[in-house]
Amino acid sequence: MTRRTLDLIFSIGGFVVAALILVVGLVLQNQANFATNYVHDQLAAQQIYFTPASALKPNENDPCLKENAGKQLVTGKQAECYANHYIAVHLSEVNGGKTYAQTSNELRALPDQSSAEAKALSAKAQTLFQGETLRGLLLTSYGFSIFGDRAQTVAYICYALAFVLFLAAIAGFIHAATKSARRQILPAVSNDDPTRA
Repeated sequence: MTRRTLDLIFSIGGFVVAALILVVGLVLQNQANFATNYVHDQLAAQQIYFTPASALKPNENDPCLKENAGKQLVTGKQAECYANHYIAVHLSEVNGGKTYAQTSNELRALPDQSSAEAKALSAKAQTLFQGETLRGLLLTSYGFSIFGDRAQTVAYICYALAFVLFLAAIAGFIHAATKSARRQILPAVSNDDPTRA
């Protein structure tokens, strides 16, 4: 086999593999775009705005709240910030840091469900339920956006790898066109070769 034949085999194979990797990259890019657009559209529809900087309370001191002050919540990263550093802070103040499940169990344990204590606890349970539900939905959006970010990263890696393979394949075709490519690298073995056993 000549060097030219080997160059052509590897170059054609390189083009095929590069094309396949490029297709994978394009599919991942499509999924990344879908995740980004979907998260944006769903969050934008909720019309949630961060508290302006001038109205932030002492317990609302996380840097992400200051960075996003007054902005509309439209990205996964903003959703994580709002859920963990705004909603969670306020929920911890509703019933001494207890969750909805703990508060609900506390309410059910009261002997008189019509008492003032039961009504106050019921209001707290309702607030916690709504807050934890919104927080969970925002964190789900954040998680979905992370999948999109990772798909985008892998798409970029696929593009870079496909580019390198395309360049290597082109180099192989160029090398196949040179005179040195006529050199035999794997000599043909005849059937009447006495060394074959």
